[in-house]
Parts: sequence; C-alpha cells; structure tokens
Amino acid sequence: MKLKLIITFLLLPFYIVGQTKIPTKEWQIKTAVLGIAKEFREEAKVYGYDSNGNFTVLKEGTNQYVCLADNPNKEGFETAAYHKDLDLFMARGRELKKQGKTFQEIFDIRENEVKNGNLKIPYSSTLIVMNGSVNPETKAIENQHIRYVVYIPYATTKTTGIPSVPHAAGHPWIMNPGTHRAHIMITPTYPETSKD
Repeated sequence: MKLKLIITFLLLPFYIVGQTKIPTKEWQIKTAVLGIAKEFREEAKVYGYDSNGNFTVLKEGTNQYVCLADNPNKEGFETAAYHKDLDLFMARGRELKKQGKTFQEIFDIRENEVKNGNLKIPYSSTLIVMNGSVNPETKAIENQHIRYVVYIPYATTKTTGIPSVPHAAGHPWIMNPGTHRAHIMITPTYPETSKD
C-alpha cells in the first residue's frame, strides 16, 4: 500500500503536466493579437496550440503580422507578434529549441547560418512582446505591458549612436551589438493598474 502511494506521489507532477488545459482556439486568437494595433488584428496570422497541445497555425493571415498565442505550459501570460519576414528566422529558433538546444547554442547556430547566407533576418524588422495577467473570472488580459524590438543585424553603438544601456526607464538601447541578433530594445513604463 505504501509503495503504491509513493509511486502515485512521484508520478503526480507528470500527470498534472499532461493534463494542462489548452484554451479555446477563439480565446488564443483574440489574446494573441492584443500586442498589435487594432486595425491590424483581424488580418494577422496566428500560431497557437491545438487540443493536444501541439504548436500549429490557428489562423492564416493576409497582412504583415504573425502573432504567437500564450504557451499554456509556461507560467504567466506572454504573447508575441513580429513582421512576417521574420517567420523563417523565428521558426528556426523554435525548431532548434525543440531539438533540446540551449539558448547559447541556438544563438551560435543562427549566427553562423545568417553569416553563411542560409538564414535571413531582415534589417529593421520588428518584434512586439506583451505580458499580462489573466482575470480568473472574465479571462480578460489585465496589466498589459509591451516591449518593442527592432532588429538591426550587426549594428553597434558606433554605427547607430544608440547606447548599449538605457539612459533612463523607457529609453531605447541596443542589445547583442555586432551580432546577427543586434536589436533596439524599447520597454515603455506603465502604471501598475494599466489595462487595455
């Protein structure tokens, strides 16, 4: 009897993970596009998760935006949206992560692939990341905080005049300068009670 209880206790975390509830397709699409301007939401492409938890296309798009729904297997709420010309670059990152590669390994592999011309990261393409909290009753996304990324491959502080650290809260700065992943970071400041 004790052995059965021990085995059940040890397997419980795996059972809980396996029972992660996947939000409806409609909710995923609705919340995935919140980070972009309202006039672009209807025509944006959306990736999310099917009923089995598989990453897939939930809605095809016709404009310049690709949106990613929140990952139900991760704590907290976070969505992303990027220019469609970044889709292959982002897909390559997801592929390498699925293979079990670390962040640094993914960085190095894509760095070499961009240098060799096998992978492209368009200059001045954008990424928008939104974090928030899900209201347990209404399921609305509250306390929405957005940060912006503008990719400028191989740019540096010297070539752009953009500092390597923000001068003050909300000011732009350049991250990963001199690499394929060089980008301008812009993280606006928000009141703690901000909502859409």
